Amino acid sequence: MPDHRSQHPDKTPGKHWREEEFSASWRFALRALRHRNYRLFFSGQSVSLIGTWMTRIATIWLVYRLTKSAFLLGLIGFSSQIPSLILGPIAGVWVDRWDRHRVLVITQVSSMIQSFLLAGLTLSGRITFWDIFILSLLQGAINAFDMPARQAFVVEMLEARDDLPNAIALNSSMVNGSRLIGPALAGMVIAAVGEGYCFLLDGVSYIAVIVSLLLMHLDHMESKRGVEGVLSELKEGWQYIVDFVPIRNILLLLAFVSLMGMPYTTLMPIFAGKVLRGGPSTLGFLMAASGVGALASAIVLAMRRTVLGLGRLIAITAGLFGAALVGFGLSRWLWLSLVLMLLAGYGMMQQMAASNTILQTIVEEDKRGRVMSYYTIAFAGAAPFGNLIEGASANWIGAPATLVIGGALCILGALWFSRQLPRVRAVVRPIYVQLGIIPEVAAGLQAASVLQTPPE
Repeated sequence: MPDHRSQHPDKTPGKHWREEEFSASWRFALRALRHRNYRLFFSGQSVSLIGTWMTRIATIWLVYRLTKSAFLLGLIGFSSQIPSLILGPIAGVWVDRWDRHRVLVITQVSSMIQSFLLAGLTLSGRITFWDIFILSLLQGAINAFDMPARQAFVVEMLEARDDLPNAIALNSSMVNGSRLIGPALAGMVIAAVGEGYCFLLDGVSYIAVIVSLLLMHLDHMESKRGVEGVLSELKEGWQYIVDFVPIRNILLLLAFVSLMGMPYTTLMPIFAGKVLRGGPSTLGFLMAASGVGALASAIVLAMRRTVLGLGRLIAITAGLFGAALVGFGLSRWLWLSLVLMLLAGYGMMQQMAASNTILQTIVEEDKRGRVMSYYTIAFAGAAPFGNLIEGASANWIGAPATLVIGGALCILGALWFSRQLPRVRAVVRPIYVQLGIIPEVAAGLQAASVLQTPPE
């Protein structure tokens, strides 16, 4: 008899099972979107972040066009990020005290106004380097409050805490999906009509996230007016981080990689223009390639079913990021540079998102805002000094050599963290047991405690 299954391949049991498994995997990867408030945030922020990335690319290209200076490129990066270092610790204290939803509405409206100011000056032809510097400082001050509030607010948008790691991974995919679209779009807009329209589109894009925040239904937590003063709570948060080995070591590695490696984006106009002999579109493609890698990284994390193993992943991907930067600094071919940017984006995002996931999983709730402010400082507060160092170094020894050295130092940082992993695991494992993340261990411990209890 003929085999009817060969005539209808879609009906074979094996294929049907694989399709169901694939569908279930994607539903699992997107599980945080079943929460209405998080779904609103995700959609609004996805639009807004495309505009944010357009502004980032347009800003560094505008500065490079006006000044032709690697040092001033570094100085702009410094000005946009140094406020996070100065204001971050105090911002963390206030984020733990204030209504985080209200903080985000205020910061998003403020960022929209800043973008419209930048657009107005640029489109009128009156923009100068110092205008960009001052407005970058202003945006940095806004971000000092926005970033820890945004990170700490994620848990408030979810009705099930178990979905927190997935929400963090989806946040990363959202950031990097926009990072894929934004730079490429910015390159086309700059080439067609100039940088000012990138800033204008960014200002308009903030409307989406503001509307999404206003549509949320929240049980507003009462603002926590600490009995102790701000300085006392600041000291308490700092001591908690210093004494807690996992948080301390994760933040140290993140800060070091941010200092030595992440300012590579500031030098991209030099690689696009001088090293690879391209223009705004080349810059857009390089940044988009980094975004593709970072987006792929975030999707992989979203499909993970457990936080177990993320510590080892942090060490591996920090090393991958450093190796990709070394290769990129040595490359003189666009196709190879694009591949290396993809790997750099993958490694950078895996390290950052995995670090965020572990921190948000193990941190005590009343210290979440302060810990996330130091997380913000680690990747955004160290970067301005990296921008200055790499900008000055690029002027002295050239951008390629600067990136090779920075990448090599990131590899050394990854090796140091890998040696710290046994101490980190020893502290984190009991917390995972307590949270039920390691259910079989938790059940075993519970049974052992029952057996050891003397009869009444």
